[in-house]
Amino acid sequence: MAQATLTLTLPDHVWIQQVSAAHPNTTFRVLAAVPDTETGFALVRLSGPAVEHALQDMNSHPQLTELTLTQRSDGEATVHFETTEPLLLFSSRDAGMPIELPVTIQDGRATVTVTGSRDRLAELAEQFDRLGLQYQIDTVSEQLHESQLLSDRQLEVLVTAVREGYYDTPRRCSLTDLADHLGIAKSTCSETLHRAEEAIIKRFVDQIPETTADESLEEPFA
Repeated sequence: MAQATLTLTLPDHVWIQQVSAAHPNTTFRVLAAVPDTETGFALVRLSGPAVEHALQDMNSHPQLTELTLTQRSDGEATVHFETTEPLLLFSSRDAGMPIELPVTIQDGRATVTVTGSRDRLAELAEQFDRLGLQYQIDTVSEQLHESQLLSDRQLEVLVTAVREGYYDTPRRCSLTDLADHLGIAKSTCSETLHRAEEAIIKRFVDQIPETTADESLEEPFA
């Protein structure tokens, strides 16, 4: 499984692009969303100094129907609505790839995180292209279960080391104590821990974000 974080530039004809671009200091967070046959429903929280003006634009926009204000406070509001242009929802539905919530939208751009197979992610890229959604890849990483990262023995030794205080500061358990507790040779314990630590550290470094703005989404998932 791969996880990708993308920044989408929304098309000019879509309401959220128009409203968010008109109020660039207002942040829109999609908290919940579901597509219908031809429309979509969403719960969105607005925050910023111009929330009132953004709400007025939303209320009068022809692509939004059944808009209901569910919460209002100083600098923040939550609204439920139906839209005739739910491009992200349609892209997600047609590609069979759920978009993780919340989705943050500001000044005509949406930050989206998706997780799935490479084939599904490539299909999502095709849907973005078909609907005119421009995107750049911010991060891409493989999502591995711990059972794929460490062997059973490495996981056992590592978990025991944590529980016994081997990684505490100051250390409550020496390598000799840990080996005795596990019933293995000190050298075996040291080598097993080192291999587990190597796998975890390399995994951590691999997941440090790297910007790849000029990369196509189909390429890393082909």
